[in-house]
Amino acid sequence: MTLTEPSRALDEIKIGGMGASRKRVEDNRFIRGKGHYIDDVVLPGMLHMEILRSPVAHARIRSIDTSAAWDVPGVRLVLTGEMMATRNLAWMPTLSYDTQAVLATDKVRFQGQEVACVIADDPYIAKDACEAIVVEYEQLPVIVNPTQALAADAPIIRDDKQGQHDNVCFNWEVGDKDGTDRAFAEADVVSRIRMHYPRSHPSPLETCGSVADFDRATGKLTVYMTTQAPHIVRAAVALIAELPEHLIRIVSPDLGGGFGNKVPVYPGYVMSILASILTERPVKWIEDRTSNLISTGFGRDVYLTGEMALRQDGKILGVRMHTDSDHGAFFGDAQPSKFKIGLLHSAFSCYDIPTAHLTARGVYTNKAPGGVAYRCSFRVTEAMFFQERMVQAAAEDLGIDQAEFRRMNFVRDDDFPHRTPFGFLTDSGQYAKCLQVGLDAIDYEGFRREQAEAAKNGRLLGIGISCMTEPLGAGNSREYDILGIKMFDSAELRVHMTGKAILRTGAKTQGQGHETTWAQIVAHELGLPADDIVVEEGDTDTAPFGMGTYASRSTPVAGAAVAMAARKVRAKARKLAAHLLEVSEEDVEWELGRFYVRSAPDRGVTIQECAMAAYSNMPDGLEPGLEANAYYDPPNLTWPFGCYIVTVEVDPVTGVWDVLRVVAVDDCGVRINPMIVEGQIMGGLTEAYAMSSMQFITFDAEGNCIGSNFMDYLLPTAWETPGYELHEVVTPCPHHPIGAKGIGECATVGGPAAFVNAVMDALKGHGVRNVDMPLLPDRVHEALTTRADVSGAPPIRTDS
Repeated sequence: MTLTEPSRALDEIKIGGMGASRKRVEDNRFIRGKGHYIDDVVLPGMLHMEILRSPVAHARIRSIDTSAAWDVPGVRLVLTGEMMATRNLAWMPTLSYDTQAVLATDKVRFQGQEVACVIADDPYIAKDACEAIVVEYEQLPVIVNPTQALAADAPIIRDDKQGQHDNVCFNWEVGDKDGTDRAFAEADVVSRIRMHYPRSHPSPLETCGSVADFDRATGKLTVYMTTQAPHIVRAAVALIAELPEHLIRIVSPDLGGGFGNKVPVYPGYVMSILASILTERPVKWIEDRTSNLISTGFGRDVYLTGEMALRQDGKILGVRMHTDSDHGAFFGDAQPSKFKIGLLHSAFSCYDIPTAHLTARGVYTNKAPGGVAYRCSFRVTEAMFFQERMVQAAAEDLGIDQAEFRRMNFVRDDDFPHRTPFGFLTDSGQYAKCLQVGLDAIDYEGFRREQAEAAKNGRLLGIGISCMTEPLGAGNSREYDILGIKMFDSAELRVHMTGKAILRTGAKTQGQGHETTWAQIVAHELGLPADDIVVEEGDTDTAPFGMGTYASRSTPVAGAAVAMAARKVRAKARKLAAHLLEVSEEDVEWELGRFYVRSAPDRGVTIQECAMAAYSNMPDGLEPGLEANAYYDPPNLTWPFGCYIVTVEVDPVTGVWDVLRVVAVDDCGVRINPMIVEGQIMGGLTEAYAMSSMQFITFDAEGNCIGSNFMDYLLPTAWETPGYELHEVVTPCPHHPIGAKGIGECATVGGPAAFVNAVMDALKGHGVRNVDMPLLPDRVHEALTTRADVSGAPPIRTDS
């Protein structure tokens, strides 16, 4: 086709392809109350399960008397750890090669641990019967932080493990220790800071639950459950329950949010499965809110000692980090097997730093298992928070403006791919540009002048910056696996004869909009209208194998698989087009939605005509049908970048701080659906604000969970949530099929430090270096009045 000839390509935006702000198709059912969640599953003859949980954090179990529970009318089964042990199910493996109790046998190790369960005709009977169970506990000393866990006289929490003589669950290190030591020896200034990233809970709208249905006649087990990774759960169930994998079906219906909370295999799932096998009836378990908050996967709870070696002119020479990570009673992180502290060593990837060294130690405590990737790519939220708090502290130590300090140490645009001090290879970016867009939008210099004027009148204004680059799409099979299973992903695309299509992937949406955006990728590759493409996920009997959705794997891995499957379909359609046009395949050209003859652009066939031909007019030797599978193993992680700038005012009398403005600049590569991208950023910033200001789960000296309901564990409403000003920079990923990098977690990862840095900036000059999150007004007030740092580490006092 020459430049003078008009193209007959479809308008991609009009057909809902990439770049279109297409409305989420899944919302058609959600806003009508037609979503199908786990509690909507009702099967004939279904029983109900309730779990009895420990009221204490650490105690030996002297006896469990279930006789009264058995006597309650309507009770069908009562399970204890002793009964589970007879079937080798009292303990189960975790995703981090540890073991976790399904039902306690020897002792309980955290408040809320599962002790027994009752299966009855309805949930109320099951709950009443649970309350009739009598457990005799012998209480033991309680550990709620790493300092207690590492003390010489500390009780051994995991005395069930042979050879476990302390409370350490791992030691791990990465980087160049000798080179880092030399950098610190040559430094003009060494900046130091200590801080704690507190426990946070993903607290999804929908709690966890399952409906297990074992059919004795066929030997097939079907489990409807709240999981972000159906295929991984199927493999885990096969290993735990010793059932053939091909006779296990995991169905994950609509999920009311996940945020990492629905990746692990929880004891409730295992108990409901065994109960269904024993009763030969479906068994439903639905978790209540308090159980979800005190017993399911927490995020964060990491302590940092950070140091930066600095030259007087502002150049960062090296970084030294040590973390102690509180994993609770069982090491149950869902993360790539070889990285014991997740991808915490992604810290400082956007800065040009010659050398760095990270040591990490994981400890057991008397808390529920922690460490889930709560809306982050395996500890990256901690990495970026520590990074940006360290950067701000270093800038202050040098007396250099925080924005300029970042700018002078950024990786330059012409230095990609860039090898980070911890060994990652970043792909592309325009870090300085993103920062400048944010500074211009917030009027940085103008705010500094306003801040100085306000200080004369006793007002405390502050501005905080946080820059982050997040490694997304864990799936490079050379390095990434979970339980030995490589972290690739897959897609299956089938185009019917009428040109309509069905797409199935191994991912699992829980709010990301897969049903909308996956269809847009297919529309981009084939020219089929997005409305003609149905997307299905979450059923292991129909979906191709995949590792699930967490750690922002959707677009970087599953989205790439969708594109590759569509390209395979297009390649076959080209052969069909050549047959229909009666030319060689080499003479066929493609434009969106249509093949045409190179020398005669008016002669062409649509993709829909090719689909019909696949079932009615195939050339000799070509297999019928128009469909393809694709497994995508990414060559590298993708690296989106974000710059978040926050201004605040702190009341010097009360410690209350108000957000004045929030500016976000995100570079997530090519944007599939701009509207969904903006929604993800706003949601992420809201979670970031919540972590920095109000979300607070902690523990007292007896291991009681403080924050076991939404009266104590506060979530932001529309009233508290600030407004956001969003900006974009686009740097395509050079190795991703459609140039996308991912966005779902970026604002949650990078945002918290911006809010904290803003408050710390307001307190500058008051002798305060760090206040641990959340920055509750009483903590800020304490920092102002004592002119000292404020720690948020447990135990918290409850007698005042």
